[in-house]
Amino acid sequence: MLSSMTGYGKGESSSDGLAVNIELRSVNHRYSDISIKAPRFLMPFENELRKLIGQKLKRGKIDLFIQADFSGELGQKPVLNKPLADAYMLLFSDLSQHCQLSSDIPINLLASQRDVISVQEQLPDEQEAIRLIREAVEAGLEKIVAMRQAEGEAMQQDMLERLAVLKGYLATVEKRAPVVVCEWQQKLKDRLARLPDDVSFDPQRVAQEIAVFADRCDISEEVTRFRCHIEQFELLFQADEPVGRKMDFLSQELNREANTMGSKANDAELARTVVEIKAELEKVREQIQNIE
Repeated sequence: MLSSMTGYGKGESSSDGLAVNIELRSVNHRYSDISIKAPRFLMPFENELRKLIGQKLKRGKIDLFIQADFSGELGQKPVLNKPLADAYMLLFSDLSQHCQLSSDIPINLLASQRDVISVQEQLPDEQEAIRLIREAVEAGLEKIVAMRQAEGEAMQQDMLERLAVLKGYLATVEKRAPVVVCEWQQKLKDRLARLPDDVSFDPQRVAQEIAVFADRCDISEEVTRFRCHIEQFELLFQADEPVGRKMDFLSQELNREANTMGSKANDAELARTVVEIKAELEKVREQIQNIE
């Protein structure tokens, strides 16, 4: 079953003092590109999270957003630097005695001094934090995988229908190709028949020209390869691994065979059919760009 590269999932987990909320977003990308935006204290766990995501999402531009909310004793907390406060108190007392000022020192003056009061983060236990994050990420991965698979299923159905259309066009090409040589041969005979009686031609040379034209217009090999590529394409729908790149390669090969058929056909009707084939292939390629 195919999987799209576009999806969204969210997950959450919590324990005493810490609540984790995550969002996973993915869009199409040529390779696997995982970006993580998280609080600073989670930086040591980023490689582990990338591996966890990479096990489920093999390809795409994937963004993981982590939000950690603290309660209780965790989070940011003001801390008093008592030795520094005592030093300022002694300094202010000396200053007031030296300048013969009032000895009363306002608390707001003391508190406004640099580093007397600072804000520090009270971080959770690392093992508990990574457990909660992993739990939230796994919940998000389950949702984003389900969304990508649902979209992939719809894309698969669309491509199967388009491949059926391509098979129909190919049958038209196969039916028309032998007629082209016969029609050209008849036109050549008609032109020769209209020549004046005193103009002669070599029947053997005419036969050679017909043979050369038939060989130059022969697209049987291209038709065979085109059908083979479609069969290989259909087999990829049953694969248990990402097949987006393989499908992209096959679509390029199909397009190459169609171009060759168009250039060799030397027939307006065949050329129109080839144009339809290429238009349908372009629609298939548009879908492939978003397949994992």
